[in-house]
Amino acid sequence: THWKHGGIVGVLGYGGGVIGRYCDRPDLFPAVAHFHTVRVNQPASKYYDTKVIRGLCDLWDPRGSGLTNMHGSTGDIVLLGTTTDQLEPLFYELTHELDMDLGGSGSNLRTPESCLGMSRCEWSCINTQDIIYDLTQEYQDALHRPMFPYKFKFKASGCPMDCVAAIARSDCSIIGTWRDDIRIDQEAVKAYVNNDFTPHAGAGGKHTFDMKAEVIDLCPTKCMEYDGKALRIYNEDCVRCMHCIRVMPRALRPGLGY
Repeated sequence: THWKHGGIVGVLGYGGGVIGRYCDRPDLFPAVAHFHTVRVNQPASKYYDTKVIRGLCDLWDPRGSGLTNMHGSTGDIVLLGTTTDQLEPLFYELTHELDMDLGGSGSNLRTPESCLGMSRCEWSCINTQDIIYDLTQEYQDALHRPMFPYKFKFKASGCPMDCVAAIARSDCSIIGTWRDDIRIDQEAVKAYVNNDFTPHAGAGGKHTFDMKAEVIDLCPTKCMEYDGKALRIYNEDCVRCMHCIRVMPRALRPGLGY
């Protein structure tokens, strides 16, 4: 393409966080002769207050294109389009005035990412925010000074539903689970079977909910059975995929022994 993409530019002391982009026809398109991308480390679980959002906008409007991506697939705040002469001033304001830091790019640790965890989610079995904060602090050097032959990603999900796609999109996936038995509300199970409750995860659709076809038979280890009166789960065979919980969240819940 007409775009040169590579790590030619950066900020002093950092080998990652800025992705150099140049147009090969600056004579025809001077406004995008330089259009560097800056990755900013997002807060855990992507929580912001309006002061931070306004600060980022006030920083980016005079020093960049104003285009942002909230967020990239790695998780970073992505600031799209600035020039080489603006990189150091932008970096200084980002770190000294907003108390934020660059994210990862290139052959290094990429910005660790987590789901909302226990802050919002009733299914979360681990404190994903604490884990990601600790990993970020521990591996700051690897995050900003590339030292690997290829990129490396940490992602943490609070439960096996894996809302940040840690298994699919990271090199080290951290998934929360529980130790004891799935909690069962037998009355709620009957309510689902009788179609008094609406199943989730696409089960039922326009048709009457069939628990055997859409829950029991889809269990990967066949660890469940329903005799029309009570649901039984053989927890020693359960692999905690959470399909049953996903379909009948008012009847089934993760165990308490995290």
